[in-house]
Amino acid sequence: MKELSLHILDIAQNSISAGARLVELDVAERDGWLTLRVVDDGKGMSPEFAARVTDPFTTTRTTRKVGLGLPLLRLAAEQTGGHMTLESQLGKGTTVTAVFDQGNIDCPPLGDIPATVSLLVQGAPDQLEIIYTRTTGKGSFCFDTRQVREILGPDVPLSTPDVALWVRDYIAENEAELM
Repeated sequence: MKELSLHILDIAQNSISAGARLVELDVAERDGWLTLRVVDDGKGMSPEFAARVTDPFTTTRTTRKVGLGLPLLRLAAEQTGGHMTLESQLGKGTTVTAVFDQGNIDCPPLGDIPATVSLLVQGAPDQLEIIYTRTTGKGSFCFDTRQVREILGPDVPLSTPDVALWVRDYIAENEAELM
């Protein structure tokens, strides 16, 4: 994957497939390091499976026997001098954290985070909540679907195209203020 936002999308999709009701996406830039963190409250993984999850031939998919998302994320982080960690507990959820040296020539671009979050919100099941937090040296902001649902009320689903466009634009505007 050429952009980190695509890794975030992939991991969040895994969270949704694992039955998560809350997915937290954190993107933080501090002191030349970029940290991506995805936390979910899905079904989690056994310690044995979690230990093998960065092996490309370890996957829960039945349609194919290869899972490249986490192995490629780990490789991308390590190529910059960073690292990736995975913490998971059965019945509690999973946390994936990847750290990248932004000064390294091999650091992939972040990509289109506003579109990624908008796509996740638009395609998410009704019972799923998404929190996106962005932090830079200039400050931080947080987008939370629970707040959006409260404002819109029960009659306007987050999957509505106008809502998805608003989410994308809202995140883009707030990100621009942090750059």
